[in-house]
Amino acid sequence: MNPVEALLFAVIQGISELFPVSSLGHGILIPDWLHWSLNRSNPDFLPFMVMLHLGTALALLLFFYRDWLQLIAGFIRAKGGSSNPEARLMWRLLAGTIPAGLLGLLLEKQLRVLFGSATAVLVFLSINGLLLLWGERLGQRRAHKSLDELSITGAIKIGSGQALALLPGISRSGVTLISGLAHGLDHASAARFSFLLATPIILAAGILEIPKLAHAGHAQPWGLLLACGAVAGLCAYASTWFLMRYFKKTEIESLRPFGWYCLLLGLGGLVYRLV
Repeated sequence: MNPVEALLFAVIQGISELFPVSSLGHGILIPDWLHWSLNRSNPDFLPFMVMLHLGTALALLLFFYRDWLQLIAGFIRAKGGSSNPEARLMWRLLAGTIPAGLLGLLLEKQLRVLFGSATAVLVFLSINGLLLLWGERLGQRRAHKSLDELSITGAIKIGSGQALALLPGISRSGVTLISGLAHGLDHASAARFSFLLATPIILAAGILEIPKLAHAGHAQPWGLLLACGAVAGLCAYASTWFLMRYFKKTEIESLRPFGWYCLLLGLGGLVYRLV
């Protein structure tokens, strides 16, 4: 990609990573539609994506740093037990992170090879829209719980559901939001758990790839890579700020706009490709 395309891609990644609309899906569709010079098999693409993931993860850590400090402090006070709400939430985050990480390591490469085409993205994006609309209706019928009432089993199910986001067009945040609503959480609590759960997953995805940067050589445009990581981080921070306030204020039917967006974009794109 040229510098302009790279920076625009960073904006798309930073926004769509946290909005329930699939960053992977938009990262495939938009460059394809705009005929960008994007080659995912190019050795330069790996360090580029590492920087974007690290920027997004750092933005989440910065936004929720008070939460993480309280969680860690509560976990230490509990000495590994669950005697306070912070320790209990930490155990739920750990329970939700482990299955997502294992499934990601086992399935990511296979699924991305099988479903990397624009047509597959449009199909899964339509499915993502239907899931969001269904999850909204489901959430309205369930009693609203606090995060402290979420069971370990529920946290594991929510975390495992993130594996669906390996399908391009299915949103990680969308899946965790729907799963949280299905387990009785209100929208704001489901969003908070979703973003806290995403932080170690996204951070680990970046950190695990850092050793490969050493093999990228000295010819990399490190200034542009750092700029793209910063842009992705700023967009991710702004997205988190907006969504946390949005879900607090718009408790009813708050997923519906995203559901209709994904459904119309997916079906519209499929019709366009067929015509």
